[in-house]
Amino acid sequence: MSLLNKLGMGHGARDVARPAPERLSNTGSRSTQVPPTAVGSTRVPEPQGTTNRVSNGLKEFLWNLDGLGRGTLLDLGAAWQTTLSFFIERGFRVTSEDLLRAWKDFLVKEEGEIRQATRTPDSLDVTPAGRADRFLRSNLEYPVASFDAVLLWDLLDYLEPAMATKTVLALTELLRPGGVLLAMFHSKKPEGFQRYRVADSSTLQMISAPVLCPAQRVYQNREIQDLFGRYRTMKSFVARDQLRETLFIK
Repeated sequence: MSLLNKLGMGHGARDVARPAPERLSNTGSRSTQVPPTAVGSTRVPEPQGTTNRVSNGLKEFLWNLDGLGRGTLLDLGAAWQTTLSFFIERGFRVTSEDLLRAWKDFLVKEEGEIRQATRTPDSLDVTPAGRADRFLRSNLEYPVASFDAVLLWDLLDYLEPAMATKTVLALTELLRPGGVLLAMFHSKKPEGFQRYRVADSSTLQMISAPVLCPAQRVYQNREIQDLFGRYRTMKSFVARDQLRETLFIK
């Protein structure tokens, strides 16, 4: 069985082409100490399957950032114009990195290299931890303590457990002391896949999208606490849609 089939991403996985979401590109180099402000691009038509969701987690996230001034934020989902504009208008310098899409592209590339025998099994660590290490050597490449805030969304549910653990460790290094991180966790494996964007200070828009990676794990409270053990504060908000918003303060 291939790597992608093991992860539920083989021929049976649903992944269809769709128009790219409205995005902003970033300027400058990742090696700079302060991430650059995102700048504009052309809007695309409003996506189908968009619903609004009152977000207590977002309200708490913004409350903790209130008075920060020109803060820095890392958005690890799709770079929606509305989200970027929301934070830029409040003085934030925003960096966007679609981590889940990058993870899928990485897995597809590795599967192709293994099939073509461009690298022998002896020279390639195919364990989940080995894959995670290789991925993170070329992603999330920012200086230590670069960001005041991170929007992680529900990405951890879709990553292999080893990759999720190493991602949290990497993000912890990127957050400044007192920095805040907003994550979401499903209480059961989701039936579909959604993207998120900020509509206003208390509302998230949930956008149905083709599956990038199948859900890998449903995290329990103790497992979440262990993942974020280096954070001094954790506050969760559980809603009727079985989506739990959790705020972490470093």
